[in-house]
This record gives sequence, structure tokens and C-alpha cells, in this order.
Amino acid sequence: MIEFYPEGQLIDNIKNINSLTSRESLEEACLSRKILEARAVVCDSNHNLIVDLGIMKGIIPREEGAIGIKEGFVRDIAVISKVNRPVCFTVEGFDKDELGNEVAVLSRRYAQEICMENYVLKLRPGDVIPAKVTHMESFGVFADIGCGIVSFLPIDTISVSRISHPRERFHVGMDIKAVVKYFEGTRVHLTHKELLGTWEENAELFSIGETVGGIVRSVEDYGIFVELTPNLAGLAEPKENVFVGNQASVYIKNIVPDKMKIKLVIIDTFDCLPIPQEVKYFYKENYMPKFLYSPSRCSKVIETDFTAFSNVNVPLTH
Repeated sequence: MIEFYPEGQLIDNIKNINSLTSRESLEEACLSRKILEARAVVCDSNHNLIVDLGIMKGIIPREEGAIGIKEGFVRDIAVISKVNRPVCFTVEGFDKDELGNEVAVLSRRYAQEICMENYVLKLRPGDVIPAKVTHMESFGVFADIGCGIVSFLPIDTISVSRISHPRERFHVGMDIKAVVKYFEGTRVHLTHKELLGTWEENAELFSIGETVGGIVRSVEDYGIFVELTPNLAGLAEPKENVFVGNQASVYIKNIVPDKMKIKLVIIDTFDCLPIPQEVKYFYKENYMPKFLYSPSRCSKVIETDFTAFSNVNVPLTH
């Protein structure tokens, strides 16, 4: 079975290392159309990527830098931004540089096409897959799901507890898991919060009478919402001089599963910049047909049914 990984996860693999040990091993990789990985060290003035193969220099011509570069619907920044990062590629052959030294001619685009055909387009809504955060915007996260193929994770799907920016959960280069939600043409849209546990699974981490840490997420006239975990928040009684983003110590007054509520009392708050923590995943399987966040005895039902997205493919927009 062919396995595909976000760029950076293959570079230290022993099979990948062995394929870069000699010209003969590169020739073998060329004949077998094997996907390899090495670090891009330079992007020249023509936007060709120079790759350090150890035994020789590799060149990824601009139009071979990514799917869509040649056609013009992917910008050259997709190539330029790979400098000093691992890149995947196939070996297409050998040539000579301007000094007469032998170089390997590589294609990242073809590696992506193999990944797209044999992996990405075979995914289905509900599949749990590895991903790597490539960059973040205020509205969401872009993540590599294999060979540099980027998917989108909207901010409201990162966790049940609302955040103001994805950097509160992730950092660029972070390895995460995500769930395939639906396709837009060939683009995959992801979700993440379903992997972080149900209301009950998170509530079981706490007990009435404890004082624990949290983050203030919303200040309303009737109370203050404090995040206890990324998928669990409680409501504290109003208190002066409390602001969104404050770290808080809170006393757990009551836990009410029937109403999906946790009642809190704020003991103290202080300012502190949010630092992304290691993600705790409750769900361990490779496929999730449905996710029921709310307790079964709660009248309010919060559910994600991935089977409902199975026949959905939103028309691609540019």
C-alpha cells in the first residue's frame, strides 16, 4: 500500500535516506517513480528550486514546482516559500549544469499528482488523516495533507471553544490530525474539533469543588465564558475587570450534563499571551462516521454527520 505524508515527515525515513546515497539509487528511484524528500536550499532568479541531495545537486524547474504553477492558477510563492524546507519529488532524469557537473532533474508536481490520484481523491468524508500546518490566517489554517497538497481548516472547526486566531491552538510546522469534511472540486476541506472529545469526555476531566485554570473567551452581561479545554467551556458569574484573553483560575461550582453546563466562580485573572499546547486527541480511529458532542440525555443535540457529506462536492471556485 502506498502511503503519503505531509512534507517533512519522509526526510529522515531510512528508505528515503538510502535512496539518496548514490547515483545508482537515484536511478532506481527514477525508474520506479518513487517519491523522495530532501531540503530545498535555493530558489534561483527563474524560480527553479535547488535541492540538496547530498551526492549531487537536484533541480526542480519552476513549472515542476507544484500542481497549477504551469497552468497559472497557483502563484510562484508556492515554490519560493519552500526554501530551507523539505520538499517531495520524483527523479525525472539527469543533466549537466553550466559548470558541467551532473545534476538530477526533479519534479515536485509529478509527486503531487501521484499523491492526488492515489490518496487525496480516494479520501472520503469522515477519514481521519495526518496534516501539517503550513500557514495561518485570522479565518483559518492551511495544512499540508500529503506531498505539499494544501487543504483548508476554517477557524470555527478548530475547536468547540471559540478562539480569536488559529495561533492560539497551532503553530506553523505543527503536526496535527484532522477529519475530511467535504470536497470543493479537488480541494479538501477539513475539520478538527470532532477529534477533541465530546462534552462528557471533557467534563469527566473535572470535579465539583476543584479550582482549575482556564482562559476567558467571552464577557457578557449575564456571565463570563471560561474555556477549560479546547472543547469545553463553563459560565462564571459576572466579575469586574475581567477581559477576553485573560488567564483565569476558576472554582467549579456545579456540573450539569442534562443541560450541558458547567457553573464556575472566577477566583483570579491575569494577562498572559496564549501559547499553543500539545493537542490531546480523544478519537483514535481512522474513520469517524458521526460525532455526537452533546450528552445523549441532553435535549440540545450537537452532532456532525460525515455520512451526509459523502455525495457533496462543492463546485470549485478560484
